[in-house]
Amino acid sequence: MRYEKGHKDETRRHILDVASAQFRESGIAAVGLAGIMSEAGLTNGAFYTHFSSKEELVREVLMDSLTRREERHKANLESGAALETTIRDYLSTQHRDRAGTGCPTAALVAEIARHPKPTRDAFTGKVSDIIMLMAEQIRLGSSADRRRKAITIYATMVGALQLARAVNDRQLSEEILENAVEAAVALANGQ
Repeated sequence: MRYEKGHKDETRRHILDVASAQFRESGIAAVGLAGIMSEAGLTNGAFYTHFSSKEELVREVLMDSLTRREERHKANLESGAALETTIRDYLSTQHRDRAGTGCPTAALVAEIARHPKPTRDAFTGKVSDIIMLMAEQIRLGSSADRRRKAITIYATMVGALQLARAVNDRQLSEEILENAVEAAVALANGQ
């Protein structure tokens, strides 16, 4: 059977989207290829037309989802939005409650630390790019100082979101988010 031009690219994109949501929602180790392909409406054998292994899929998902997050940071920078906007959006209850569509770093960072070097290299490169963009949104201080603050802010955001998702006390979860917003915004504003 012949497919229309672009069908293979669309199918690959669909597999990436399904895998991305499943990885972020359930974790990389908990998600199998059969479940991804079933939800994508494809056979297991079709997977290997697009990817050589699950590890390649993991790398592609990370690159894709982190590139999308990076594009949001670029859009904020280009529009002149304050870093505070990014911080508040990231540390919102909506983001906390939607791991499957949220930041891959907060959802997967502990697992990524156990993956092979090529996957960690890809992740490291994208995280470095995001930190650089955040540093560009900080107005005060030397380049080195803005970078240091951006690293601290990003680490605060990721850690606070993970912690807010992990606790089963809704009030404590919201306190974690609110206090992290306050601390990150203060740092971004030079306080």
